Amino acid sequence: MIERFLKQTQFASMEDFRKNYKVRVPRNFNFAYDVVDAWAEEQPEKTALVWTNDKGRSITFAFSDIKRQSDRAAAYFQFLGIGKGDMVMLMLKRRYEWWIAMLALNKIGAVAIPATHLLTSLDIVYRIERARIRAIICAGEPYILNHILKAVDLCGGVGRTVRTLISIGPEVPEGFHDFHKEWRDAPPFHRPAKVNTNDDVMLMYFTSGTAGEPKMVTHDFRYPLGHIATAAFWQNLGEDSLHLTIADTGWGKAAWGKIFGQWIAGAALFVYDHDKFKADDVLRKISQYRITSLCAPPTIFRFLIQEDLDKYDLSSLKWLCTAGEALNGAVYDTMLAKTGLKIHEGFGQTESTLLLGTFPWMEPKPGSMGVPSPHYEIALLNPDGTRTRRGKVGEICIRTKRGTPCGLFQGYWREERKTEEVWHDGYYHTCDLAWKDQDGYYWFVGRNDDIIKSSGYRISPFEVESVLMMHPAVLECAVTGVPDPVRGFVVKATIIPTREYKGKTGPALVKEIQTFVKSTTAPYKYPRVIEFVDELPKTISGKIRRTELRKDKGSRK
Repeated sequence: MIERFLKQTQFASMEDFRKNYKVRVPRNFNFAYDVVDAWAEEQPEKTALVWTNDKGRSITFAFSDIKRQSDRAAAYFQFLGIGKGDMVMLMLKRRYEWWIAMLALNKIGAVAIPATHLLTSLDIVYRIERARIRAIICAGEPYILNHILKAVDLCGGVGRTVRTLISIGPEVPEGFHDFHKEWRDAPPFHRPAKVNTNDDVMLMYFTSGTAGEPKMVTHDFRYPLGHIATAAFWQNLGEDSLHLTIADTGWGKAAWGKIFGQWIAGAALFVYDHDKFKADDVLRKISQYRITSLCAPPTIFRFLIQEDLDKYDLSSLKWLCTAGEALNGAVYDTMLAKTGLKIHEGFGQTESTLLLGTFPWMEPKPGSMGVPSPHYEIALLNPDGTRTRRGKVGEICIRTKRGTPCGLFQGYWREERKTEEVWHDGYYHTCDLAWKDQDGYYWFVGRNDDIIKSSGYRISPFEVESVLMMHPAVLECAVTGVPDPVRGFVVKATIIPTREYKGKTGPALVKEIQTFVKSTTAPYKYPRVIEFVDELPKTISGKIRRTELRKDKGSRK
């Protein structure tokens, strides 16, 4: 399958990869038809999805099953009046119906808007009004149903903006269509004569809203092709892979690891549908189902190594990768010692596919995001638009003067001003800062507005967090600047302690951590303020809300 879209599919080195990786984009490409249905025709019994939940239920779907069910769902959606260009929000958790619905919407040219089940009624109102959502498909659980009903009522009731509500069960209240009861009776599906062009909007994600109201990121129908590099070369997947990405389907990481690039590469997806993450459960699933590839944020890896890894058979694992935050060197070393596998880091945004990665031909440097994907032309720019010198911090920018690569977003929906703020002068500006070492590896520094200026020094919260995470007392942390009458700002660390240190969070531990940071990195970076907490303020996507932490000056230790 992958050879249909790449000029060259095997690479001997990073130089070969950089020079010869070229994506061929078919006219009017449609992922559901051109990838999933193509697999169903060529290898109908090939495993596409292995789904299980925390209640002991398990289903394996072949590509022929996925095609048949997505056809039926597409016909059902058409029967309910959902059509090309309609905005459809999916609040389906990790239920297997998410994959069926995503493909069905793709087949009729509707716009899928994945959303987390953690949204409140006001969150849903915001999305309905901003995106003009026409239909909502959800898991039939009381928390979700109640918030949807309240939100729709606040928006004027069914019919004003939202026309159709669909529940996949177990509960189907009045006013909702019953997906599993009704969809099997839908008329036969016939592919519409005109489904999409490559430039039509296929997918929309709301950003996390770490620094304000969430923005709507629009992706066109070429977007899945941008994830070939993500799956086939960063996650190193092939036709014999069984891949697990630990992510909620409501966020962009699901597009990165749970559907597009993986199925183009011919890998099977493993999905564990659970309400609460438990490291022990995930490790048991890896052993039981013989999972070959795992992608998870560093926080998840930190929880995994808290377990006795010798108790689990992890011999099926062949590849590990991570993105989203700082990777602790101790986590890297522990996973390497216990599994023999190196963790390969990467970087990207909801607005893009993989921008930087540690690819199979490279030796990982723990804490580094790797090198640019050949899919993108990346530059580190100074505020005046000039390129930085090696070793100097600059903004990660994507050059688009020669055209927009497939995988990069179209813009922020109905937000022309915000789009122009980040996309101008032939570059898309990520607002993320990094520096490049002598080997060409990129190292994350922080967001533009997260940098702390203290006594004339510019301090990266990310760098301080990376050092803090090396201390055995630190399970999770966030570094911010707090006002100081002498230095302007000083570094504050908000820390969740590990189990062993929960009862020892006194002045002695504060001093020990401060001394540790001073001895590990430049002394001016050490946190003069330390606060221990049980949890960190986060967005519903799990990202730390530094703006909220900055409002709390904390207590000086």
